[in-house]
Parts: sequence; structure tokens; C-alpha cells
Amino acid sequence: MTDCKPCTTPVDTQPKMSGTDGSPINDPTHYRSLAGALQYLTFTRPDISYAVQQVCLYMHDPREHHLATVKRILRYLHGTVDHGLLLRRSAPDELVVYSDADWADCPDTRKSTLGYAVFLGANLVSWSSKRQQTVSRSSAEAEYRAVVNGVVEAT
Repeated sequence: MTDCKPCTTPVDTQPKMSGTDGSPINDPTHYRSLAGALQYLTFTRPDISYAVQQVCLYMHDPREHHLATVKRILRYLHGTVDHGLLLRRSAPDELVVYSDADWADCPDTRKSTLGYAVFLGANLVSWSSKRQQTVSRSSAEAEYRAVVNGVVEAT
């Protein structure tokens, strides 16, 4: 993939991935190896956290479109080699937490995905993107859970 065409986003924003659509891939071990390597990369590349979390949901039974998503992440990384987590000197006078939730985004379980980012001054110090354990009954409930997780991390 060294000569691949870079893409501008790590994940397609159209329909969500399902665990049952498409045909199984020939070598699931290769898929798991790529997904695991991408997990380690999220330590310094928080911009791919959501996309990597999505592909890791299907490590037990990867399908062709899951592998295509992994390749898309790799194409995104190919085009953004100079991006990364930067720590700059700044006065740590302000702690800012951003949170968001995608209500019932999983087509299989209807569980929500939540995420937060914690900044101290101008520096990103903590972030998370994960699937909620329970099904939220409304978008407000999903957002509330995301806010709670962000506040707990900031505390």
C-alpha cells in the first residue's frame, strides 16, 4: 500500500458497518494483526480512534467490507504522515472537556458510541471512543452518558 491513493477521512461517513453483511475474508489473522497495529497507533493519533474502534468490533468474524475499512484507514494514514499528537508549551490555566455520543449507531445491537477529549491548556491529555454497554432509550440519555464519562475523566 506504499503507492496507494491517500484519502481525506479515516472512515466513510455513510451507512454504518454491520457484522453480518458481505462475505468472510480468507485470512482473519491478517485482519486482526492490522487492527491490532492500528490500536497501538491511536496512542499518538487520536484522529483515528473512532475508525479503529469500529473495525475492532468485528475482529471475531471480519468481512470483506471490514477489511476495506482497514485499508481506508491505512490510506488516510499514508496521506497524513506528518500529523500526530503535539504537546506545546502553554499556560495550563484551563481544563476543557468535549464529549459527544452517536445514539444507536450500531446496526446490529443499537448501542451508542460515546467519546470525549480532555484538553489542559492547548494540549490534548486524554481521549476515548467506545461503545456503550447498555442501549440508550433516547439521544439525550446517550449524550448524558457521554458527558458523565468526560466529567469522570476530568475529575
